Amino acid sequence: MKTDPVSMVRAIPSPWRRWAAPLGWCAALGALLVTLPHLGPVFAAIDPDAREPIYRRDAFVDLLANHLLLVAGASLIAIVSGVSASIMVTRPWGRDFLPLVSQLASIGQTFPPVAVLALAVPWLGFGGLPTVVALVLYGLLPIVRNTLVGIGEVDPATREAARGMGMSPTQVLWQLELPLAAPVILAGIRTSVTVGIATAAIGSTIGAKTLGDPIIAGIINGNTAYILQGAILIGVLALAIDSAFARLLPSRR
Repeated sequence: MKTDPVSMVRAIPSPWRRWAAPLGWCAALGALLVTLPHLGPVFAAIDPDAREPIYRRDAFVDLLANHLLLVAGASLIAIVSGVSASIMVTRPWGRDFLPLVSQLASIGQTFPPVAVLALAVPWLGFGGLPTVVALVLYGLLPIVRNTLVGIGEVDPATREAARGMGMSPTQVLWQLELPLAAPVILAGIRTSVTVGIATAAIGSTIGAKTLGDPIIAGIINGNTAYILQGAILIGVLALAIDSAFARLLPSRR
């Protein structure tokens, strides 16, 4: 069967087309940051009872930067600790700890973030640090679970072949297991980071500067316009990050 070369070329997405969705969401987020402070009449129409339709206590761009900083720090800790623990329990000398690691990761996500903040504040004070602790605990499970699944799906025969070629256990891990498991691990990181972007808003209840500030202020003051502004920015940010991860994941055919 002959294949049309023109069709083959068209089937290969250009880098611009491949990253069009993430760039589009980032552009939408930037446009919102610029235009939101000038949309007072629009939000006044949505909530006519609001005395101040636009949230002006902090600049949206500052809240966005701090929100991203908290999520990035928590995600980095969750990735390093989650992937390391999962690798450890898949080694022959660490398999006894597999139930413990799985249960701890499950408990971390089932424990309500509000309860984590309430318990962490007396020890860590108000602000961003308790929020990072809550985000780490909440984001561990998808990373641990996907790392275990990804490494577990590596064909044992492939491992044996690698050992037969003289590769050490460290070489088998870095040159065989982790590359083959990378798509599954990255999918878990994608879920963890996306959930973290939405969950970080709760940090505003204990003084952390996040995009949850307008939402909390709107709930306290009965201002629907504030709530919408915070929710829209968090939603578009989550879509931008999620679509970027989607482009990093290799497609399965």
